[in-house]
Amino acid sequence: MATTFDARPAAPPLLDRLSAPKAVLILVALMWVPLTLYVMAGRNLGVLQPYILLPAIPATLILYVLAVRAWRESWTAVIGATLVFFWLLMAVSAPYLPLLDPNKPIAPFVLPFSHGKVGDTFFWLGTDFKGRDMLSRTVWGCQRVIVWGVTATVVAYVVGTLFGLIAGYLSGWWDELITFFGNVLLSFPVMVLFIVVLNYLGPSGFNIVIAVTFASAPAIMRIVRGLTLDIKSRDYVFAAQTRGERPFYIMIFELLPNVRGPIIVDACLRLGYTTVAITTLTFLGLGLQPPDPDWGLMIKEAAKTAMLFRFSYMLIIPALSVSTLILGFNLMADGLREISLRD
Repeated sequence: MATTFDARPAAPPLLDRLSAPKAVLILVALMWVPLTLYVMAGRNLGVLQPYILLPAIPATLILYVLAVRAWRESWTAVIGATLVFFWLLMAVSAPYLPLLDPNKPIAPFVLPFSHGKVGDTFFWLGTDFKGRDMLSRTVWGCQRVIVWGVTATVVAYVVGTLFGLIAGYLSGWWDELITFFGNVLLSFPVMVLFIVVLNYLGPSGFNIVIAVTFASAPAIMRIVRGLTLDIKSRDYVFAAQTRGERPFYIMIFELLPNVRGPIIVDACLRLGYTTVAITTLTFLGLGLQPPDPDWGLMIKEAAKTAMLFRFSYMLIIPALSVSTLILGFNLMADGLREISLRD
C-alpha cells in the first residue's frame, strides 16, 4: 500500500501568526480604542460602558506575551515591558476588579493593611484624608495618566514626524521655514510653554495634548529631519524618484519605514517625559481635573497631610506608581536600543 504525504506546508504557530504586523495592529486597536473611549467618553457610552473594555483585557495579555517573545534578547526591555503592561492591564481591567468606589468616602486616615472603623472592610493601601480607598484610586488613576500621556505623545510624533520629513526631503525654503518655527518653540522652557498654553486654553485633557504637541513636536521634527537628510540620497529613494513617485509617497513609504527605529526608541523615552509633565501639571492645578482619580491629583491632595510620617503613604503610593510607569518606559527604550545595536 502506497504511503501518501501531505505536500502542504505546515501552518505557522499561533504566536508567529499573531506576531505579524497586521495582527499586532489589530491587537493594539483592540486594547487602545476601547480604553481611550472609556476614559474620554465615559458615561456618554451608555449601556456599552460596562462591556467596552472586555476585548482589551485579552488583547493586552497577548501583546505582553508577544513583547516578551520579541525582546527576550534584552532583559532590560522585558522588565520595562512588564512594568508598562502591568499598568496597562490595571487600566483595562479596573472596572471588573473587586475594588471600592474610588470617590466614595468611607473612613479617613486608615493606615495600610488594616480595617476601618466602619464595617469589616480591609484596606490594603489605607485611605486618604477624605476616607477614599487608596488602592481603588491608584488603580483607577492609571487610566487617565496612560491614555492622555500616550495620546499626547502620539499626536506630537505625528506632527513632528510629518514636518521633519517635509523639511528633510524637500529642503530649500520648506526646511528654512519649518526649522525657524521649530527653533522659536524650542527657545521656550518646556514647563513655561505648558503653563502658557494651558493658562490660555484652560486645564483639560485635550488641551494637555495641544500643549505637549507644541513642546515636543519641534524636537521630534529635528530628529526626523536629521535622519531624513542622511537617507534621502540612498539608492531606493532615487529608484522611487525614477519611477515618478510623488514626494508624499516617497516620504511615507520610502523614508518613514527607514527612520522608524530611532523614532520608536525616542518615543519610549518621551512617553516618560510626558507622564512626568502631566503629573506635574495636575499637581499645579493645570492638568486633569477632579473628581475622577489621577496620580498627580492624589499627590497634590496628599502634599500637606503627608508631612506627618504616619500618613506619608498617601504621597508615597501615587509617587511610586508614577515612578514605576516612567521606569518601565525608560527601560523599554534602553532595551530596544541594545537590540538595535546588535542587529
